[in-house]
Amino acid sequence: MGKVIQAAIALMLAATPVMAQSDEGDPAKGEKVFKKCKACHVVDKEKNKVGPHLVNLFGRTAASVKGYKYSSAMKAKGAEGLVWKAETLDPYLKKPRGYIAKTKMAFPGLKKESDRKNILAYLKKATKTAE
Repeated sequence: MGKVIQAAIALMLAATPVMAQSDEGDPAKGEKVFKKCKACHVVDKEKNKVGPHLVNLFGRTAASVKGYKYSSAMKAKGAEGLVWKAETLDPYLKKPRGYIAKTKMAFPGLKKESDRKNILAYLKKATKTAE
């Protein structure tokens, strides 16, 4: 009887469609999350606002946008070699002042991991760069 049950379970599992799980976020959802950022940042043109533009964000050294006045803390991180990529942006977006103590960015952060994944997916697409 045990082998019959095991075989039935194995058959059911084999017949069940497997949902692909991805660590990648959804750019469409990320665009909605980015609405929180639009007052300070743009993604599609090299125009600084309250914050620096995000064109060519991925692979860019921190504090390297010409014409933007960064905090000394952000300049120090750039001088140390901080490069923006998913692995560095995620903790920064989670809690900016926890990642760079004296950053000028006043935004408190995105607490939900799903929001951060989605916004990173959107930024990868919207800033026209690839990691």
